[in-house]
Parts: sequence; structure tokens; C-alpha cells
Amino acid sequence: MKKVLCTLVLAMVAVIGFSQARIDVRVGMSITNLTKSEMDAKVGYTLGVGIDLPVATSFSVQSGLMFTGKGAKKGDLKATPCYLDIPILAAYKMPIADDVNFVVNAGPYIGIGLGGKVKYDDLKSDYFGDDGAKRFDLGLQYGVGAEFGDHILLNLSGQYGFISPFEDSDEKNLGFFLTVGYRF
Repeated sequence: MKKVLCTLVLAMVAVIGFSQARIDVRVGMSITNLTKSEMDAKVGYTLGVGIDLPVATSFSVQSGLMFTGKGAKKGDLKATPCYLDIPILAAYKMPIADDVNFVVNAGPYIGIGLGGKVKYDDLKSDYFGDDGAKRFDLGLQYGVGAEFGDHILLNLSGQYGFISPFEDSDEKNLGFFLTVGYRF
């Protein structure tokens, strides 16, 4: 896992060094749940760094490393996994006013489970333990947003997982995110 993370960081540095790519930092809130589940949505957080690589005037490729708290809850049962999400998005930017772009993006994401807990009353266990959830997630990320000037970002995005985190289950990760960011 450390090798994969180091490789991704080095690849991002190489792309930035040889292109017109721009880096941004983002922070926000997440509302996550599991599909086909009787669980309730859980409010969490998301934060990380992103990259915007222009391909044409209105088109760019966006990616990043986002640390995201996901999970669900029901009564005294609460699941709080943490993932490192790596989206690869195609983004279309439309100017709607002076120095304001409306952005639509979509593409796949990969999620790597970093840790987390399952808590029921006073009992705690690891979310990704030996009998716990799978650490790998793959799905579709989509969103809309606005870029104000060259620096301020506002995004509303969603994720729909394709892989169940549990054996013999149809439940999948589902999340919605509201983030603000600053582009350097």
C-alpha cells in the first residue's frame, strides 16, 4: 500500500512538473450510506489535494487524493470507515459570467480503505478486520461545481460504488460531498 501511494504521489509530481496542471486543496462534508441497506446516512468529512490538467480550452482531466470518512448508522450501530479516494474525472467547463465557470465532471474512482471502526453500544471492532469489509472500492464519481476567478472552488459531487464491501451482499457505498477549495 505504501508503494502504491508513493507511486501515485510521484506520478502527480511528474505530471505537474511537465505540464500546465494546477494543484488545489479541498475540504468539505460528506453524507454517506450503503445502498440496499436499512442503515441511515452518516455525516462525515472529506479533505485532500487535487490536480486539474487542461486538455483544451473548456476540457480538463481532474484527479486527486481525497481522505474521506464514509459509513452508515442505525440506532446504536455505527460504521465509520475511512477511505483514500482517487478519482479520475473528465471535466467540462462553461463560462457563465466574468471569471466564473460552471463545471460538470464524471469518471471512475478507486477507494482504498485505510481504517475505521464498527461500534455497537460499548463494543468496538475494526471495520476492515479479518472478518470485516474489503479494503478496495471502485465506482462512478460525478459532480457539478463552480470556479470563481482562478482560485476559489465550490463542488457538489456524488459517488456510487460498483463493488460491495461485504461478502455475499449487494450493499454498495453511496456518498454525496460538498466541498470548497483553493487552487494554486
